[in-house]
Amino acid sequence: MLTTQDMELLKRKGISEAQLNAQLESFKTGFPYLKLAGAASPKQGITIPSQKEQDSYIKAWKKYLGRDGKVLKFVPASGAASRMFKDLFAFLDGESEAPDTDFMRNFFAHIHSFAFFTALNDACVKNEGKDIDTLMNDGKYKAVVSNLLEDKGLNYGRLPKGLLLFHSYEDGPRTPVEEHLVEGALYAAANGTVNLHFTVSPEHRALFEVLVREKAPVYEQKFGVKYDISFSEQKASTDTVAATADNEPFRTADGTLLFRPGGHGALIENLNDLDADVVFIKNIDNVVPDRMKDDTVTYKQLIAGVLVTMQQKIFEYMELLDSGEYTHAQLEGIIRFMRDDLGVRNPQIKYLEDADLVIYMRSKLNRPIRVCGMVKNVGEPGGGPFLVYNPDGTISLQILESSQIDKENADYVRMFKEGTHFNPVDLVCGLKDYKGEPFNLKQFVDPKTAFISSKSKDGRELKALELPGLWNGAMSDWNTIFVEVPLSTFNPVKTVNDLLRAEHQ
Repeated sequence: MLTTQDMELLKRKGISEAQLNAQLESFKTGFPYLKLAGAASPKQGITIPSQKEQDSYIKAWKKYLGRDGKVLKFVPASGAASRMFKDLFAFLDGESEAPDTDFMRNFFAHIHSFAFFTALNDACVKNEGKDIDTLMNDGKYKAVVSNLLEDKGLNYGRLPKGLLLFHSYEDGPRTPVEEHLVEGALYAAANGTVNLHFTVSPEHRALFEVLVREKAPVYEQKFGVKYDISFSEQKASTDTVAATADNEPFRTADGTLLFRPGGHGALIENLNDLDADVVFIKNIDNVVPDRMKDDTVTYKQLIAGVLVTMQQKIFEYMELLDSGEYTHAQLEGIIRFMRDDLGVRNPQIKYLEDADLVIYMRSKLNRPIRVCGMVKNVGEPGGGPFLVYNPDGTISLQILESSQIDKENADYVRMFKEGTHFNPVDLVCGLKDYKGEPFNLKQFVDPKTAFISSKSKDGRELKALELPGLWNGAMSDWNTIFVEVPLSTFNPVKTVNDLLRAEHQ
């Protein structure tokens, strides 16, 4: 039974009572596992372009940048950095005054190598009256950590990753936001303009805006470009209600319904609001110093070239179908393109008459398109590329997380374990149709690919509803192409000590 307070909360968030009830029903019914046709691999589903093809695609992308199409870099940047410092928080809360784990010993042994060292040293001098080396010699290791994590110092324990100092340069350290500004200038500058969009949390938006105002002019001068930088926040209307173990609405101590952010899948709304022809999507923490950027730039240009090349073919085929002046041989050519280049397969296609075949082809061709870089599997956590059966019986390429796979199905578990590649979140997307009209991206989401996870609030267990992931179910009904990219393009920072790896030094 909803109270007056509940109804007011729903109104403020822009969530209807019907949506709330549907979410609560989802906790009872759960979500179906996906039916797999196999793991994508270089044998089926993952493209490895030859050197000649690479050169052609990169040339196609550079040519596209001189046209009128709007190119944009979309960077999810709202994630808190708190998980980066999990070990440091544990040390701060622990009984030991000195580093007592390999992780903490490594952190302090190489503390001079972090890009934030100078800023942290200044904070220690200000707050403790001593520099870092003196504090460590005195056994005051926790004082150093508290100045890094807490608001009296750098406050890194509560800031998003995008605002932390990641990399050192002669002219000063850089944040991930700055590295994305640099990347944008190197592969996404269309007619001299670099469009970037960061999704941020409301409490940190002002800090991002200050950083951008300060740094954008520096890189404009350095690269001879103009930046157009925008921000958005995850919409309150995409929050999902939490449930108890009995699938009842979870309420806080004061009786308020608890809503949680719906995961990165909610950002399909933010992406849908943007006006752009081609959009790069890459996580905020997957950046490297300039000396390592060559591979990143090359392969971003490559996958973008694949996108605009394949998109042009789609547009030509759509215009051919619109004309009504096509031969059966031309229809067969389109089917081969859909099968071989887009990975779209229909076991029943041989039974379709030409008229039905055209309807089918139009439905599959006239969709948003994405080209996803895939790296060879080296044991990193994350989703992988698969061939999956769709509700209409067709087979298409999808990025799946382990939670979407039935662990009781031995064949599916084997497919997941034997997958040759995994998803580094390296996408370039085409958001407009062959007439130049933007797709409504919300129409291409598969709501049945949401999932339920276990969380806690104030020591009480709860069930959380995660919306279909941005590059998973939220893009389920897109045309998808997988292209192999080198592992050198994937350098995420999951823990603070990852910044000590050679790729970030």
